[in-house]
Amino acid sequence: MRSKLVVGNWKMNGGLAANAKLLDRLVSGWQSGAQTGSTMPSSSGSADAAPRGLAVCVPFPYLGQAQAALGGSPIAWGAQDVSAHASGAYTGEVAAPMLVEFGCRYALVGHSERRQWHAETDQQVAAKAKAALAAGITPVACVGETLAEREAGATAAVVLRQLGAVVGALGGDLPKIVLAYEPVWAIGTGRTASPEQAQEVHALLRAALLKAGAGEVSMLYGGSVKSSNARALFAMPDVDGGLVGGASLDADEFLAIARA
Repeated sequence: MRSKLVVGNWKMNGGLAANAKLLDRLVSGWQSGAQTGSTMPSSSGSADAAPRGLAVCVPFPYLGQAQAALGGSPIAWGAQDVSAHASGAYTGEVAAPMLVEFGCRYALVGHSERRQWHAETDQQVAAKAKAALAAGITPVACVGETLAEREAGATAAVVLRQLGAVVGALGGDLPKIVLAYEPVWAIGTGRTASPEQAQEVHALLRAALLKAGAGEVSMLYGGSVKSSNARALFAMPDVDGGLVGGASLDADEFLAIARA
């Protein structure tokens, strides 16, 4: 059974004081929802529903704060990137074994902003996913097309190429990842793929995963996810949750998305 998951990506935002308030509100809101039996379940799931989880991926300097605030709660935490190397002369990089020491469960790899601003290739993204798995961290591998690629009718070719690199690098470990489809044209723009558009691409990716023997991989949609559109997006048969950007910086909005 595929797990349901909502992951917040703070991007390059945050501060110690603001983070403390946000994390405290998330913990109290998530736990109170689970205890009262509302539609916000705990990450342990239940006998009659798929397991559900909530996580936040924070900037590297705040991993210790996230560990201290979220440790012992049902909320997981992770990093926004990870090096493909375990150690060495790679100034500015952060290795997966280092993330493990901060209790990270997840690491984003191949986010569109990394691909765009740091020129990360499909092969580099796949290598990062492999490094994360080797350390026991679940990579959230991101794929998605630009507006120009969508308008050129290249969406399928782009996302399947990006996924193909991960499939080739991971082999039998592929079922251990989380996959996120994030149309670049919908990230931070206020534009959102319609539920039907999201489902179309997720179904394409699901077919590729099935062919690779990893049909139960959870797939998240990312791209201006808000409480107002989350329920319709998450109702799609191949959408297992969301990768949430700016909305994850507002505790109440993020919790409302998680309830969806």
